Amino acid sequence: MAILNLHFFSRCLKREVPLTALLPVDSPFLPAQEDSTFQPLKALYLLHGYSGTHSDWVNFSRIRELSDRYRIAVFMPSGENHFYVDDEDKGALYGEYIGRELIDFTRKLFPLSSSREDTLIGGLSMGGYGAIRNGYKYSDRYGHIIALSSALIPYKIANMEPGFKDGIADYGYYRSVFGDLTKLLGSDKDPEAIVRRLCERGEELPNLYMACGTEDFLLDVNRRFHHFLEANKVEHTYRESAGAHTWDFWNETIADGLNWALGEPPAYPKAD
Repeated sequence: MAILNLHFFSRCLKREVPLTALLPVDSPFLPAQEDSTFQPLKALYLLHGYSGTHSDWVNFSRIRELSDRYRIAVFMPSGENHFYVDDEDKGALYGEYIGRELIDFTRKLFPLSSSREDTLIGGLSMGGYGAIRNGYKYSDRYGHIIALSSALIPYKIANMEPGFKDGIADYGYYRSVFGDLTKLLGSDKDPEAIVRRLCERGEELPNLYMACGTEDFLLDVNRRFHHFLEANKVEHTYRESAGAHTWDFWNETIADGLNWALGEPPAYPKAD
């Protein structure tokens, strides 16, 4: 397993950005292969939550083990509390960075498959929203979405007024990230609107796996999006189980999500 901490210049964000990468080019869970049989790696672009950073998944989860077992490269960028959406006023295009630039950059640098079906996006909380929003918005690039405890907050903050404050942030923050909140629903920051447009155009949607704990404070918005997809006959997998907004839940569901997307991983090698 190669673990890399990179910095590179992003044209979308107009500055140098950090990236953590896992490359299972020497996985102990797979038999040795001759170079002639080498296959390009599948890739998962994995997003952190609010107040987190690009190293969270490596520090707090079992993603290194899963990367090894599934032989899938994992790339973890920094979202910097911007919900992975574009800030047109500042010219900081976080969505475009996740949806195009990061994929193009990593494919040039590493032995990755260029197939849509081999390209996954996932995340937790803020990153779950980012995975859904960008997985659908850039549906020509992503074949699978794994969204855990997704912070689908457009449902909660649309049309909020100055002076609003919840347990996480206030009107000023939400306005700075999502723009005019009276125009949020129906915009390209509204996952429902993106899905409707894809369906109207008859375009192929990525496969979606959603999971949320029954003790999670975001359960209501996850159920709401699930019901929207059901009503519009959009195929997806939705799972609820006991759990809160914690790494215990995300460790369980990232493994389940990868199993859903990729099937059973190779068995652990037997001891001699």
